[in-house]
Amino acid sequence: MSATAVRTRPHLVLETVIVLGVSLGKSAVYSVLNIIDRLTYQVPLSQQTSTMNSSVTPDRPWLDLAYQLANNLLPFCMPFLAIYLLWRVWPPRANPWRAIGLDGRRIRRDIAWGTGIALLILGPALGFYLLARHLGINTTIVMADLNAAWWTIPMYCLAAFQNGFLEEVVMIGYLTTRWRQSGWNPAAAIVVSALIRGSYHLYQGFGGFLSNLVFGLLLGWLYHRTKRLWPLIIAHTVIDIAAFVGYALLAGVVDWL
Repeated sequence: MSATAVRTRPHLVLETVIVLGVSLGKSAVYSVLNIIDRLTYQVPLSQQTSTMNSSVTPDRPWLDLAYQLANNLLPFCMPFLAIYLLWRVWPPRANPWRAIGLDGRRIRRDIAWGTGIALLILGPALGFYLLARHLGINTTIVMADLNAAWWTIPMYCLAAFQNGFLEEVVMIGYLTTRWRQSGWNPAAAIVVSALIRGSYHLYQGFGGFLSNLVFGLLLGWLYHRTKRLWPLIIAHTVIDIAAFVGYALLAGVVDWL
């Protein structure tokens, strides 16, 4: 091992800390504070609500659309920053897109794998959420709370893709690549990444933490085996589209949501 590599390794770990500090790591910190707030509030956790995809200015749909576009487009800067860092700072042997499995060589297979993964996860994920809420360890999650407009469903789909792209590029593709370059054991990288993923979902309750911890472990393992990131992004996107759009369509029809 060269002296340059030895000196660079700690810098790569510091780089990941900084990237997390301005992205999902920051969300994890606020989520931990949020669950402390919820647990010390006079209302039990099971009687509290977590709202996602809510309108900002419901009385002015045109301005609300602008807010939603900003909320769902600006976060793309973080995964592109991570890819840029992989390209400019101690890059892997292949170009960064191919190195983390974001190239288009196997796009049809990636779509098929991603959709299959999503279909396998959707049922157990919904069942675990309902169980966690029944046990009193999770809030009631309002997945979709946008005012009805022509752009509502497309915005849910954009939010779903943004979530999938941001989380899988940063938490799986970028972090595991950097930690592998820093000499980490792959299993340790997968576990730490999954723990961070679970942490920034703590605002939903302990059910959200546990389900996303397991989700992160599964995706980390799949990535370690396949080195393909697109199937994970597609699976995450499909799951979120089903959650957001499904909730919007069914919330007023069924009472168990």
